[in-house]
Amino acid sequence: MRIAAIRVFGAELTYRHGTYVMSGGRAAATQDSTVVAIDTASGRTGWGEVCTLGGTYLPAFAAGVRAALAELAPALIGHDAREIRSALALMDRELRGQHAAKSPLDIALWDLLGQASGLPVSGLAGGVQHRDFPLYEAVPLDDPERMVAFVVSRMADGITSFQLKVGNEPELDAARTRAVAEAVPPGVRVIADANGGWDVHDAIAATRLIGGLPVYLEEPCRGLDDNILVARHAQQQLILDECVVTLDDLVRAKREAGVSAVNLKLSRVGGFSRALFLRDAAQRLGLKVSMEDTWGGDITTAAVSHLAATTDPGKLLNVSFMNDWVEEHVAGGEPRSVAGRGAAPTGPGLGITVDPYALVPLAEYR
Repeated sequence: MRIAAIRVFGAELTYRHGTYVMSGGRAAATQDSTVVAIDTASGRTGWGEVCTLGGTYLPAFAAGVRAALAELAPALIGHDAREIRSALALMDRELRGQHAAKSPLDIALWDLLGQASGLPVSGLAGGVQHRDFPLYEAVPLDDPERMVAFVVSRMADGITSFQLKVGNEPELDAARTRAVAEAVPPGVRVIADANGGWDVHDAIAATRLIGGLPVYLEEPCRGLDDNILVARHAQQQLILDECVVTLDDLVRAKREAGVSAVNLKLSRVGGFSRALFLRDAAQRLGLKVSMEDTWGGDITTAAVSHLAATTDPGKLLNVSFMNDWVEEHVAGGEPRSVAGRGAAPTGPGLGITVDPYALVPLAEYR
């Protein structure tokens, strides 16, 4: 199963609820996704996807991902697609870091391995532990009343976990959080997610203003060290996300920040393989985990679904099906959610059929 070619495509993903707004004025109605196809000499094709959520969310952006792929892809030509560990080592020798660019290549290799073995990715990753699982949805930053209306609308579709975008003015963020927390019934999870938007001063102020509300607090500041400082003042259970990239980060998050959960994004940590490793480590550390990515469509959602399906049922906190959040679909909208729940496809590999005609060709490496 030698790699014969790697093709790179673009796809525009339109947010189905208008404009997606986060802290610090970060907002967009569309996102530029990058899709990778790895073709083998035997005629199989594996698919992967990465969407960076603009260029100000994490240290990655679409054009940078594509430039890194121009360095990584030629190095993989001729490599046995089944040898994923050595492919990761090869990519690391070619480029340090560049996790977002390595992620779709790694996902595509898992897709190919599943196709070759006749197993879904979840089967390769240890087997399904959830036939289906509840999904969460992000709530764009807005006035408290509009955020409540968004939550009420999505609860009607079966969503029972919400990640509120906060991270601007502590007083208004507290009002947003309180309004939503008071509007939802018992059993609905509310997470106030600053996406690193506060500095230490404002994060501590916000935690005090939010007080004893039954909500989680997620990623108050950008760096792990600052989040550790904030954790010493917070009453809320803390979830860390963007600042957890390595095993060292994960251990420090538990021991120094006292987190109860971590949110693992495929492209932030470098792909399916490394997300799987960190997921298993988090479970062994007694932490709950959320499985997702920065953004994406059908391919990203399929990869996330296999991680979620193989997670210990007692350790799974949240899962996002981002193809629910966008208008465009490159694999027929699969995997589909049903009444606020998701499941991993059961076919070989990712278990989806990608339509290359729904994509814009950008580059090809042989």
